[in-house]
Amino acid sequence: MSGAGTPDFFYREAQRLGYVARSAFKLLQMQKQYKLIKPSSSVLDLGCAPGAWLQVACQSLGPLKNGGIVVGIDLKKAKAPSLHCDSRVQTICADVMNLPKDQLRALSSQHKGFSVILSDMCPPVSGITIKDAALSAELGMQALDLAVGGAAVAQSNENIQSKGQLDSSSSGQDDNGVLLPGGNLVIKLLESEDVQEISQICKPLFRKASWLRPKATRSSSREIYLICQGLR
Repeated sequence: MSGAGTPDFFYREAQRLGYVARSAFKLLQMQKQYKLIKPSSSVLDLGCAPGAWLQVACQSLGPLKNGGIVVGIDLKKAKAPSLHCDSRVQTICADVMNLPKDQLRALSSQHKGFSVILSDMCPPVSGITIKDAALSAELGMQALDLAVGGAAVAQSNENIQSKGQLDSSSSGQDDNGVLLPGGNLVIKLLESEDVQEISQICKPLFRKASWLRPKATRSSSREIYLICQGLR
């Protein structure tokens, strides 16, 4: 693996520790730095395949007696891995952007919403930098709208006029997001000018918004994560 001393290390560590993918170490680093997932948290994992983040999220809940729930959704059919996951983890094969928000809330532990939303969604990579970044930003905006609903739409209309990053149909009858007040949101993006605009949208909506490029990210990758803490 060219220029890949670090990626090789994380690949080997994932195999040694029973994680289904090296991406587990990205969420492990976020959890260590930001304490996003707490015992009894309700976690929604968008783009959950192959399941490494499901494993880390379930581990972060602590023992089964602590409660909590992890719901993974992906376009691909994905099972909760047998290692590091327990009965609190469930997976759904669906396009999350086409699921009504009330149906998503109904999947949470108290049917009120999720305390943590993790979006590791990424568009199919074409190799065309500008195109890939634009598609990634669009997915990021959709994840934000899913999390905070009308607040994100209003803020985006103010800060990103006429860029078309949000489909107007996304703010339908159910205009509230599925992230609970005080909740945390993680969005994966590809570095571009658009990511700074998304960050500016998030800052007024959350207590804190930070950028992180995890150590487990491949050197050739342009991915970066926006960590939003404490929904206002």
